[in-house]
Amino acid sequence: MTALHLRGVILPGEDEQDIWIVNGRVRTQPVPGAETVFDGGYLVPGLVDAHCHVGIGPQGPVDLDTAAEQAETDRDAGTLLIRDCGSPIDTRPLQERLDLPRIIRAGRHLSRPKRYIPHLGIDVGDPEQLPAAVAEQVEYGDGWVKLVGDWIDRGEGDLAPLWPDDVLTEAISVAHAAGARVTAHVFGEDALPGLINAGIDCIEHGTGLTTDVITEMAKRGTALVPTLINIENFPGIAAGAGKYPKYAQHMLDLHARASGMVAEAVEAGVPVYAGTDAGGGIAHGRLVDEIVALHKAGMTPEQAIAAGSWGARSWLGWPGLTEGAAADLLAFDEDPFKNLEVLRTPKRIVLRGRVVG
Repeated sequence: MTALHLRGVILPGEDEQDIWIVNGRVRTQPVPGAETVFDGGYLVPGLVDAHCHVGIGPQGPVDLDTAAEQAETDRDAGTLLIRDCGSPIDTRPLQERLDLPRIIRAGRHLSRPKRYIPHLGIDVGDPEQLPAAVAEQVEYGDGWVKLVGDWIDRGEGDLAPLWPDDVLTEAISVAHAAGARVTAHVFGEDALPGLINAGIDCIEHGTGLTTDVITEMAKRGTALVPTLINIENFPGIAAGAGKYPKYAQHMLDLHARASGMVAEAVEAGVPVYAGTDAGGGIAHGRLVDEIVALHKAGMTPEQAIAAGSWGARSWLGWPGLTEGAAADLLAFDEDPFKNLEVLRTPKRIVLRGRVVG
């Protein structure tokens, strides 16, 4: 493979630098004979979608070929690392393809019967079986386990937690003992204290976060992936929930305070990362929309890009553009710190050391 050479300001730094790429790795010392593929501009570590569902479509599970097309769409929009936050199909064959983004799999959603979207997750009939189910998903996934923390309880007519607090504590301990991290889908308020106090590593959506819970998350270092572009669907969900007026109003209230919740979390020091929730009601390839939404919610441009690039990569165990790091990057003619819309038009996309766009 021909060595590559790129010159530019490596964000979040300020100085122009040269890097070379050999065998899919970044080198910081000159490599004779390297082909210059970018000369002057800005270099950004590959974008990260920290909440994505490769393998889910608007109608539910999709076949592997369709899942590959989803991953290609994400790649072509600059997303080169995906934390797949639960998929009903086995996407491990996609991890072997050098032309697709790197995928960190969280296995399958763990939920209760009739308490989540049909056919997507694994139903745990008895809550006491959750620790064993978590252990199985640790073996199946790539260091992450996904719980459904709350969903509509039709008997109550509103969002309600799925798991007792003591069961959560045991289940999360099982994952941590095996070296895995745990995240949970949570819309409402009531499930959050039990999950946070049980030691969960991340909250997805988190629209019900209150000041007290945000303070505790900041203290513990619990991450938040708010999926703001998905939360824009809440009014539509409410409109279709005529049989459950309490739930419908709750979803509208959660939608109305979402941006303020994110701003408060950022201000408190909660680690916040960009995730689209692509795969169901959200199309793939929209990570830049989420980065822009995080900026509108109160992040600086640098914070918002970090949430979808170098900051998220570090959180997931992947370095930036340093010596020996994986050569996954985007090159831009203009400075995205000055205009986030620049992120939509990379001049070069380099994945695993190959120019793919």
